[in-house]
Amino acid sequence: MHRILTGLACLLTLGLVAGCADHSGLPRTLAQNVDLQRYQGRWYIIANIPYFLEKGKVGSYFDVSFTDGKVVDVYNAHDTNFDAKLDQFTLHGYVVPDTGNARWRESPFWPLYFSYLVLDVSPDYQTALVGYPGAGYGWILSREPEMDDAAYKALLDKMAAEGYDPSLFRRVPQTQAQIGQAGFQ
Repeated sequence: MHRILTGLACLLTLGLVAGCADHSGLPRTLAQNVDLQRYQGRWYIIANIPYFLEKGKVGSYFDVSFTDGKVVDVYNAHDTNFDAKLDQFTLHGYVVPDTGNARWRESPFWPLYFSYLVLDVSPDYQTALVGYPGAGYGWILSREPEMDDAAYKALLDKMAAEGYDPSLFRRVPQTQAQIGQAGFQ
């Protein structure tokens, strides 16, 4: 029995590593000269290409902070409805040198690291687009929990211009009324 459980744990770990490996297909552009002091703080996840930990989450946001090039990224979300307890997990990492602060490496635990690519940030640091190598995952972020349809469409178009498939994005409910609406998770 111990051998079976050990084997299953190894397969699960290999599957997670393979599914989250840093793919070579970087996007065409990254944001230039990201001001980490202005970037830090709360970002609401307006839409994403959800991966298994984000599927079905509502009210998702993260708080990011930087100290001496080190990143702390704390993700928060409710599972399926706003009455559920707020789940949280923390990623630690670093800003990759010579990337204009637009590429980070984050980890839930050593030795596993993920790339965080700041593709675009608005001049007022109110919206941001974040990608992942290979364009398999992406996030549309805002300082505010809600975004009008025109602003969302404009940001989705920017993601498409970077090679991300807009049909894979799902809006994340940030209010109770958005749960179950078309286009939302």
